[in-house]
Amino acid sequence: MDATLIAVAAGWGAGVGRLLPRPAYRLAVAPDRTWHADCPAGHPLAGAWEGWLGPARCRTCGDAAGHARPLTTGLVTAFVCAALAAATGPRPELVVWLLLAPIAVLLCLVDLAVHRLPDVLTLPLAGAAVVLLGPASLVPGHAGAWPAALLGGLALGGGYGVLFLINPAGLGFGDVKLALGLGVMLGWYGLPCLLTGALLGLVLGALYGLGLLLLRRASRKEAFPLGPFLTAGAFCGLLLGAATA
Repeated sequence: MDATLIAVAAGWGAGVGRLLPRPAYRLAVAPDRTWHADCPAGHPLAGAWEGWLGPARCRTCGDAAGHARPLTTGLVTAFVCAALAAATGPRPELVVWLLLAPIAVLLCLVDLAVHRLPDVLTLPLAGAAVVLLGPASLVPGHAGAWPAALLGGLALGGGYGVLFLINPAGLGFGDVKLALGLGVMLGWYGLPCLLTGALLGLVLGALYGLGLLLLRRASRKEAFPLGPFLTAGAFCGLLLGAATA
């Protein structure tokens, strides 16, 4: 285990993670609404990239933009990146994991806020995984296979698509599109990694839903965000696949 590599990965995650509250707030809207351009008090959000990058609080009134906090998102993203570095080691695919991890965390933040996984994140996540893992497969020292990654994306996306058709109330179409990217990443390390990550995600979601029912905090027909649990399961599967590759 390379302590320097883990520290660098954690630093990367902490730095990028602190920037996530602003885009999380801007993207946390209903499907028929445009992205937030103002703070909750109505002041325009200024910053780089037309206001997509900037502090979590409005510079004019100091109101927080959304519920996510930079310290929390920084710590979570730092942990995710450090764990990936510890499991993967100095392999070329680690660069891909570190680039995709903040997008996955951002997706979870948006889903938790508005029960939505926007196409502007899910589809680029899948595309980036495919494009970035291709060159990684050409670098000596990699531990996965690009064709297996492509098949993993198709398999997991197709499987979730079938579940969506069977029970649209239990699985959103955004979850299906998220599964494309998660499947590509899990498929990189082969079928056991893919099955483990997919199963863990569904189990975690089911346990959470059961907990809500037992605590009487939700009814059987009430929806809850599944994306964070699918992502957490994929994260665990990816750690296991990287560590055993």
